[in-house]
Amino acid sequence: MTHPSHQRNRRRHRVRGLIGVLFAFSLVAAACGSDDDSDDADEAPAATEAMAEESMDDSMDDDMMDESMDDESMDDESMDDDMDDSMDDESMDDSMDDDMMDLSGTKVTVFGPESSEEEAGAMQDALDVFAAATGIEIVYTGARDFSDQINAQAVGGNPPDIAVFPQPGKVGDFAAENWILAVPDSVTSAIEAQWPAGSLDTVTFGGTLYGVPNKTDLKSIVWYNTEIFSSGGFSVPESLTELQILTADMLAAGITPWCVGIESGPATGWPFTDWMEDLVLRVQDENVYDQWVAGDLPFADPRIVGTAQFVLELWNIPGAVYAAGGSIAATPFGDNGEPLVAGDCAMHRQASFFAAFLPEGTSVGPGQEIDVFYFPAVAAKGNRPVLTAGTYVSAFRDAPEVWAVMEFFGSAEYANARQAAQAARQGGGQSGFLSANLDQDLSLYNDLERSFVEILQTASPARFDGSDLMPAAVGAGTFWTEGTSAVNGDKTVAEAFAAIDASWPQ
Repeated sequence: MTHPSHQRNRRRHRVRGLIGVLFAFSLVAAACGSDDDSDDADEAPAATEAMAEESMDDSMDDDMMDESMDDESMDDESMDDDMDDSMDDESMDDSMDDDMMDLSGTKVTVFGPESSEEEAGAMQDALDVFAAATGIEIVYTGARDFSDQINAQAVGGNPPDIAVFPQPGKVGDFAAENWILAVPDSVTSAIEAQWPAGSLDTVTFGGTLYGVPNKTDLKSIVWYNTEIFSSGGFSVPESLTELQILTADMLAAGITPWCVGIESGPATGWPFTDWMEDLVLRVQDENVYDQWVAGDLPFADPRIVGTAQFVLELWNIPGAVYAAGGSIAATPFGDNGEPLVAGDCAMHRQASFFAAFLPEGTSVGPGQEIDVFYFPAVAAKGNRPVLTAGTYVSAFRDAPEVWAVMEFFGSAEYANARQAAQAARQGGGQSGFLSANLDQDLSLYNDLERSFVEILQTASPARFDGSDLMPAAVGAGTFWTEGTSAVNGDKTVAEAFAAIDASWPQ
């Protein structure tokens, strides 16, 4: 019988061995790559720099939120009533047409993927602010199976007035089918200066804009249990190599390093794609990433296959992962909040919105129960790759009230109202909401949330979530389903990725 300490040492050596395998693999694969890998890389997806360039402006008007939202309006008993009164006509952007401000008796329906009480509730709270100012009845409905439902609604001819798309690639698909409408110039001119350069390019197809940004997610971060780090003498890693060594050292100490879950209803598998995208962006580079996302580099490329194999080998090390649902594929990604706080695992790599899934009352930030560190690059010094995501709203119906709501979604007033409402619904703590709107009021964010903004600002390079940019049949389809098959061991990575390549629209 092998002594437990010897088993732990073998696991630690295996993790450290994976580091060498991954980097060696990338060097060998790069040598096998075609000359086109570098020559064509300059033609990146239009969204590549959207979230990185000068993402927050220090010149915001300090009085903005005095007009648009009263802090006292956010208590549990009076939030709904006071939110309606907290923004009057004067607090709306002056660029809105006068006829948009008197739309009593009209109604706008909005459908999106955010369905939790905190997220969906806060979105409705923010929309209620605008409804009170304009007289529009605005109803938001959220569903975890949004991606499937919106397809069926569009095909059946009964879509909502506005949909909240988490995948720009899907916006492109819907535009190609003429299911959604081009954004009018009046709306574009009202909101484009409020967002970092390139933000609208992500949902611009054939030179026409089809969506408005309304939320930004920072993905390249790791949430960690500070007590485990403190009591174990572990330090926050500053390089990818240090992160892998930390994983091995925790295993040797009898600590489960990671919580992982990829279940998300019909969207099951997307957390696996995030791990892959972050690592492709780090171990390879943005040029390889851009070619892969654009479909110019197949999933079967050794660099992409090797990255997936690395992730799965790491997850399959005995004792490396805690999965609350019994397996990684059966564990909802949001269910990792409680185990992380309880100490069942030490770390969880997830986007900024994960705060909404932490148990109520969890203290977050330096010296608190849970803190966050940047998912490190290959080297401690040098470039700082950042993976971002976000949501965009698109319209199915041409009407003044619809365009008024679309414009509000892209405004600083929406960002302010949504952040204040969601923070209140989270008990005044970490909201789980983030926006890259340049005119928003940063004082509504806590210190940790503002640090997320800093990571966005210092990103070099920044890239939008790859699966969200890919055609929906792949990015919101086979990449999820075939990736899940590989995680479950139902298929090899090579088999799964061959199926993904076969599904790419011709």
